[in-house]
Amino acid sequence: MTVHDKFLALGTHFGKVFLLDIQGNLTQKFEISPVKINQISLDESGEHMGICSEDGKVQVFGLYTREGFHENFDCPVKVVALHPRFSSSNYKQFVTGGNKLLLYEKNWLNRWKTSTLHEGEGTITNVQWRANLIAWANNMGVKIYDISTKQRITNVLRDNVSLRPDMYPCSLCWKDNSTLIIGWGSSIKICVVKERGHTELRDLPSRYVEIVSAFETEFFISGLAPLADQLVTLYFVKENSDHMEEEFRARPCLDIIQPLPEGYEEISSDALTVRNFQENECRDYRLEHSEGESLYYIISPKDIVVAKERDQDDHIDWLLDKKKYEEALMAAEISFKNIKRHEVQKIGMAYINHLVEKGDYDTAARKCQKVLGKNMELWENEVYRFKTIGQLKAISQYLPRGDLRLRPAIYEMILHEFLKSDYEGFATLIREWPGELYNNMTIVQAVTDHLKKDPMNSTLLTTLAELYTYDQRYDRALEIYLRLRHKDVYQLIHKHDLFSSIEDKIVLLMDFDKEKAVDMLLDNEDKILIDRVVEELRDRPELLHIYLHKLFKRDHHKGQRYHERQIGLYAEYDRPNLLPFLRDSIHCPLEKVLRHFQNCRMGNCRRALQMIMEELEDVDKAIEFAKEQDDAELWEDLISYSIDKPPFITGLLNNIGTHVDPILLIHRIKEGMEIPNLRDSLVKILQDYNLQILLREGCKKILVADSLSLLQKMHRTQMRGVRVDEENICESCHASILPSDMAQNFSVVVFHCRHMFHKECLPSPGTIPGVQFCNICSAKRRGPGSGILEMKK
Repeated sequence: MTVHDKFLALGTHFGKVFLLDIQGNLTQKFEISPVKINQISLDESGEHMGICSEDGKVQVFGLYTREGFHENFDCPVKVVALHPRFSSSNYKQFVTGGNKLLLYEKNWLNRWKTSTLHEGEGTITNVQWRANLIAWANNMGVKIYDISTKQRITNVLRDNVSLRPDMYPCSLCWKDNSTLIIGWGSSIKICVVKERGHTELRDLPSRYVEIVSAFETEFFISGLAPLADQLVTLYFVKENSDHMEEEFRARPCLDIIQPLPEGYEEISSDALTVRNFQENECRDYRLEHSEGESLYYIISPKDIVVAKERDQDDHIDWLLDKKKYEEALMAAEISFKNIKRHEVQKIGMAYINHLVEKGDYDTAARKCQKVLGKNMELWENEVYRFKTIGQLKAISQYLPRGDLRLRPAIYEMILHEFLKSDYEGFATLIREWPGELYNNMTIVQAVTDHLKKDPMNSTLLTTLAELYTYDQRYDRALEIYLRLRHKDVYQLIHKHDLFSSIEDKIVLLMDFDKEKAVDMLLDNEDKILIDRVVEELRDRPELLHIYLHKLFKRDHHKGQRYHERQIGLYAEYDRPNLLPFLRDSIHCPLEKVLRHFQNCRMGNCRRALQMIMEELEDVDKAIEFAKEQDDAELWEDLISYSIDKPPFITGLLNNIGTHVDPILLIHRIKEGMEIPNLRDSLVKILQDYNLQILLREGCKKILVADSLSLLQKMHRTQMRGVRVDEENICESCHASILPSDMAQNFSVVVFHCRHMFHKECLPSPGTIPGVQFCNICSAKRRGPGSGILEMKK
C-alpha cells in the first residue's frame, strides 16, 4: 500500500489495486495481474501511479489521463518508484527494481530511454524517491543516487548479515529532502545527505552521507515513519525477548521512540491486535504514513489499522479512566470552552459524584459552581441530593445569588436548616445573601419563634434587626441595636436618617461609643441641635465635656455660650487642654477666668492646710506646705490658726523669718502667753536677719565686681580693629565700601554691629551731640550702635 493525502492505493495478492478514500471507502478498482502486487508508487500530485507485480508487469499511468507505460519483464519486478514531480513534462522518470535497478526517462521524441543504475548485488527489495535522491536496498546494503549529478553518493552496509533479507526486509523512509531513515533487522540508522566543500571535491561526488544516529533495538523492524524529531516504529517482537509479557509476544507493536546518537528512548508503546497475528512474521507488516494528515497506516495480510496522534479528547478519556477528575475537568474547559458545554458538565458531574461517594462534600459543593453553571434544573437536583445526604450546609455558600437565582423555597429550606442547629451560620447567610432570594417575612417569623425559646440570644437578635432593616422597618431594627449596643447602630442611623428617633437616647449612644456618637452629633447639628445635646448631657458632665471639647475643636464660636462653663469642665476632666482652650477662645473674660482659678486654687490650698493643722496637728508639715505654696494669704491663715497655740507659735518663730516679717507674728502674740523656748526663737530670728544682711552685702560686692569686669571686656572688644575690604558694601547705597581708586580721599563709618556706611551716606546725627547710631539696627530695635571707627584718607 502507498498513501497520498487524498486517497490510499492498496495492492492485493490476487493482482488487484484498489483506490480508497481516507475513511477506507472504495472509489476505484484496477485489474493489473493474476499474481500479487509487489509495490505501488504515486507522485506528489496524486495524478500518476506506478505498479509492479510478481509476474514482471510494470505499469505507469495517469489516473485522469490516457498516457501510460506498460511493460512485461521476464523476471519478477519487486519495486517501482515515480519521480515525485512525475506529472511535470520535465520529470517523466521512474525506476524499477528486480535483479537490477533501471531508470526510465522519456526523451524529447516521447520515447522511453532505459539506463541501469545498479546491478550485481542481488534482488532490489525497496526503493524510495525524494526530490533528486533515490534510495534503494538490496542484499548488501542501502545505496543513494543523486539524479541531478548522476552520481551514487553512498553505500550503507547491512549490519546483521545473518538475517535473511527476504524474511527481515529493509525499511526505508525519507524524513525530508536530505534525511533518510533506515531500519533493517534490529538496527536503525539515520542518515543525512550533505554538500561537500569545494576544497573536498576532487574526484568525489558533490554530496556525501553522514550517519547522525545508529542504534540496536530489542525487536525486528517492520516499518518506520517520522514524527517531528521522533520516530514511529512498527516492529515484530523477538521470540525470546523479555521486552513484553508472554501474551503479547507475537503481536506487532507500534512505538514512538526518541533517537539518540547511540541509542534511543521509548516514549510510548502500543501492542496491536490484528487478525491471524499468531501466523504473521516480520515481513508481513508494513508502515505507511500521510505527511499532510499525520496519519499512520499499519498494513497486515488481513487488516489495515489507522493510527493517529492522541488528541485532547483521548487525554480526557484517559484521565477519567484513571479517576483524575480535576485534571479532566480543567482539560475539558480549555479544549471545549463553549462549544461542548454539555461535555464539560458531563465530566464535571462524574467528578461531583465521585467526590460525594468519597465523602468530600465541601469540595463537591465547591465544584458545583463551575460545573452546573446556569443550569437551574441541575442546581436544584444537586441541592435536593445534598439535603438527602444531610449536607445542605456544605452547598449553601456556593448557591447562585447573582443574575441566576433558584426558587425562593430552595433558599428558605437551607435557612431553616441552619436555624435548627447553627445560629452563627444562619446569621452569616442572612448577611451574605441578598434579601430578594427568599421571602423575608417567612424568615422573620421563623426567627421570632426561636427567640421565644431564647429571648436574649444576641446572634438571633442581631439577625432579626438585619431582617427588619431589609424590610425597611427601621424603628424596630434601631430598638434592637440600641438594646444590644451593636456597632451597626450608627450606620443604621446615618443610612436611614433616624436622628429624630435618638434625641432621647444620646447618653445611651455615648456610653456605647463616645467618639462615634460625638462625631455623628457634630456632623448632623442641623438635625440634633447643640442646645438639645447639652440639655441631654447636663447630668453627665464628663460626657458633656467630650462633646463641647470636640465642638470647640471644630469651630471656636459655635458653642460660645458654653465657654465659661467649659473652664470648670476642663479643670475637672482635661487640664492639659485648658491652656490651649483659653488661648484660642475669645468668649471667656479673662478677669472671670482669673477669679475662677484664684478661688479654686485658694479654696483647695486652704482646705489642704486646714486638714494638716486639724487632723494631723503637724506644725512642721503645715509650715512646709506654706513654704511650697509661697502665698501671703496662706501664711496669714497659718498664723491665725496658730496664734492661740503656743507650740505652733514656737514652730512659726523658728521658721517664719525668711518668708514673712516676724514682727507681724510677734505683735499678735497676747500679753502673758507662755511660749516654750521663746528666748531661743527670738535669738534665731535675729540670727536669720543678720544672715540676710550679710548675704545681701556679699551679693552686692559680687554684682559690682562682675559689672566692672564685663565693662572692661566690652571696652577692650570695642577698641579692636575691624577688617574692611572690597567685599564689604555700604548698607545705604549698596556700593563697595572702598573706592576702586585707593588714591582718592574717602571716609567710612563702621558700627559695632558691623554695619558699614560711606560717611556721606549716613543720615544726620541724632539729638545727642557727637553720638551717631546705626539706622538699620535702630529700625530693627536691636539697640543703638555708636560709630567705633571712622576711616579717612
